Amino acid sequence: MKDIHKPAPKQGVNPCVVQIPPRRGGVPVHNIVDFLCERLPLVSRAQWLARLAAGGVLNAQGRPVAAQDPCPPGSWLWYWREVDEEPDIPFEAPVLFRDEHLVVADKPHFLPMTPKGRYARHTLLARLQATLGLDTLVPIHRLDRETAGVVVLCVRPQDRAAYQQLFRQRQVRKVYEAMAPWRSGCPWPQERHSRIVESPTHFMQRVEAPGEPNAHTTIELLAHDTHWGHYRLHPHTGQTHQLRVHMNALGLPLCGDRIYPLLQPEPPAGAAPDFSTPLQLLARRIEFTDPITGQVRTFSSQRTLQSFSDLYTVYTL
Repeated sequence: MKDIHKPAPKQGVNPCVVQIPPRRGGVPVHNIVDFLCERLPLVSRAQWLARLAAGGVLNAQGRPVAAQDPCPPGSWLWYWREVDEEPDIPFEAPVLFRDEHLVVADKPHFLPMTPKGRYARHTLLARLQATLGLDTLVPIHRLDRETAGVVVLCVRPQDRAAYQQLFRQRQVRKVYEAMAPWRSGCPWPQERHSRIVESPTHFMQRVEAPGEPNAHTTIELLAHDTHWGHYRLHPHTGQTHQLRVHMNALGLPLCGDRIYPLLQPEPPAGAAPDFSTPLQLLARRIEFTDPITGQVRTFSSQRTLQSFSDLYTVYTL
């Protein structure tokens, strides 16, 4: 791919690339639109024709191609993901910090990190690339769409490996806060060690399973009333849904969790999520020694979770 020239994002959405494969069984794909319809059938022929007419598909050199242009095997095409009826996410992600190496944002609940599935423009990365004019910006870690809080993004491609290495080597200290049920007689703090694997029945869920632990979380109780607790969580590992799985395994599923203990259906295409019941999980603070500058970096979210009184009106036990 050394001769490929990556185009700039459009409205903050990075381009995708697809290669035209060798002809199968000697049967040629006659033109660009036929190939795109065969390779990416979730987009209708009419939509591909409209994108091609608008210059929305480029060759490897960054020049627009036409619907009836031939398809040389081995060549590459650039295109941009577009989502029909993409739900608007009406919450902002303020920038907490910016220098030549890093951008730190305070992500709201419901905003996806990167374009995927039913979201393209309404994602943290797309918005920041568009508003800051930083086409090279990429996240160096991730938060679930439902989780709010601190997100660190890398500005320069040459710095990415060094920052990502921090997470691989567990040299980043992360602190979360959560609201969940409270149960008397449960000792605090707790060290939760377990093995987290994919659920055999629900692809979205993870479960604890026998075997060598691969997930470790320290859980502290900060405050409680007769039904709800305010918790601080320190994940020492980074398994998918680790905090949600560990709290659910204790019988204390997070308020607003649409995956644990029961997987809830997604809203219909084009419909917005129910913004009234956000997942009560917040990435409060992140700390690390910057591998580029040597500085100790500490970034904290300015967001808050629901109060105890609010929990009674919004969530059910």
